[in-house]
Amino acid sequence: MERKVFGLGDVVLMKKPHPCGTNEMEIIRMGMDIRIKCTGCHHSVLIPRAKFEKNMKKVLRSAAGETKE
Repeated sequence: MERKVFGLGDVVLMKKPHPCGTNEMEIIRMGMDIRIKCTGCHHSVLIPRAKFEKNMKKVLRSAAGETKE
């Protein structure tokens, strides 16, 4: 299985939506844990990297400017 490629500042699509209704999240911190911020209500959540990689569908907008698929 191919590892998903993502970076700091990327906007990603998650499998489940945030309680505010949007499932787009921005990556604001990376390490063993990843902090993501909801693009709808700007609430941030710290989750383990393994759980993030499992629940991320794809990168919508890259911080570098190009779209990854």
